[in-house]
Amino acid sequence: MQPSHFHCVIIGTGFGGLCMAMQLSKAGIQDFTLLEKANGVGGTWRDNTYPGAACDVQSHLYSYSFEPKHDWSRKFGRQKEIQQYMEDCVDKYQFRDHIQFNKEVASARYDEQRAVWAITTTDGNTITANILVSATGQLNQPAYPNIPGVEKFKGTTFHSARWDHSANLTGKKVAVIGTGASAIQFVPEIVSKVKQLKLFQRSAAWVISKPDRPFQQWEQEIFKKAPIVDRIYRSFIYWKNESRAIAFTRFNKILDLFSLEAKALAKKHVKDPEKLAKVIPNYKIGCKRILISNEWYQAMNQDHLDIIDNKIERIDETGVVTQDGTHHNVDAIIYGTGFKATDFLTPMTITGMGGINLNTAWKDGAQAYKGICVSGFPNLFILYGPNTNLAHNSIVFMLESQVQFVMQCLSVLKSKKNTAMNVKAAVQQRYGNAIQERLKDGIWSSGCTSWYITDDGINTVNWPGFTFTYRASTKRPNLNDFEFVRASA
Repeated sequence: MQPSHFHCVIIGTGFGGLCMAMQLSKAGIQDFTLLEKANGVGGTWRDNTYPGAACDVQSHLYSYSFEPKHDWSRKFGRQKEIQQYMEDCVDKYQFRDHIQFNKEVASARYDEQRAVWAITTTDGNTITANILVSATGQLNQPAYPNIPGVEKFKGTTFHSARWDHSANLTGKKVAVIGTGASAIQFVPEIVSKVKQLKLFQRSAAWVISKPDRPFQQWEQEIFKKAPIVDRIYRSFIYWKNESRAIAFTRFNKILDLFSLEAKALAKKHVKDPEKLAKVIPNYKIGCKRILISNEWYQAMNQDHLDIIDNKIERIDETGVVTQDGTHHNVDAIIYGTGFKATDFLTPMTITGMGGINLNTAWKDGAQAYKGICVSGFPNLFILYGPNTNLAHNSIVFMLESQVQFVMQCLSVLKSKKNTAMNVKAAVQQRYGNAIQERLKDGIWSSGCTSWYITDDGINTVNWPGFTFTYRASTKRPNLNDFEFVRASA
């Protein structure tokens, strides 16, 4: 029988949630639970099992600094190995019993009388916690396109983040809608199996080569027997990646070098002039996520793959109809349309002080102090929150910084019984304004439509600077930025 109250409740068991749990364990805090909506840990790496699923950050950096893995099989980890790494971390820290699987959070309400959070799951159960940590991430809710007639299609249909492994695509006519980070990986994997592949593209992606290869056994042995080599290698990767922040946030012209590489790769592999013109984007490189692949352009060169950049008008029983009136007959439709990255914490209903709803507080765009705390929501800490996403380095580094900040806050709260930390509204607003001001100089504001930007044109996703400056800013909380709210009862 699970207790009805915990010191800390963590929502989600992706990289953020597991990092939080491990640091609590390391600090000797065992009064916590993790609520997981699925039946296993791993977050996005549990959900995204499509063919070719892999990370675009190097393995040694896309892992916890305090839990190095010396025997990564490749320079860039693939889905199964990354998920297994996360499973191994759970087993090493022995907190599997702390995880409640198939427990999706429906709502969380701050109880001002008791200074606790009441968290209700979709099965109707409610538990309370002094501390609520949301580790749901930005890439957990698949985005489906709003196309008329989607429900009419009689063939196979699924989203890449919910891949239907029972579907046999061999010899079939397949439509792929979307050319983002997932499609870049799965299209080359399925193109040789299908009879015909129609790739519906709203805008092309900038794709550069991926410096990936398997690690040799002797390399793995060195990493294991001389951990200092592993640390030096990780540090080298970090600083190499970190240097790219200058190009994304200040000196955008540097990115033109990458566009030259992408164009050269496309010209080398795509022989059809019409196709070549379609795979070269018409927006500045970096405005959308830069993708890496060694197979994408070769896949585009296949005769049975068509790139369709006419806008989709509707979907009917047998296929896709574009605005030029063409009917594309297909047996299956795969949505590679990404995630609702700007819809933070949805579909949960989060209610703070005075009955304020988080969606109401964020009606003009999600905003959080350090990307972690929201005024009016005491003792709620968000991991991978607004404006903490990266285009140049490892999100795991950012998550460790955020968890460090939360742990510091817990130390402060330990000495203040029946008290909660609430960031001051004016402080949060100043912080948010400063972030948006810095984003104006970034490449993401150069005019394209991307998942970084809300419908109102606000970048609520990306961090506009170096990760080491973010880490410095989250090393410890400035207590002057907070008010301490006591339980009223």
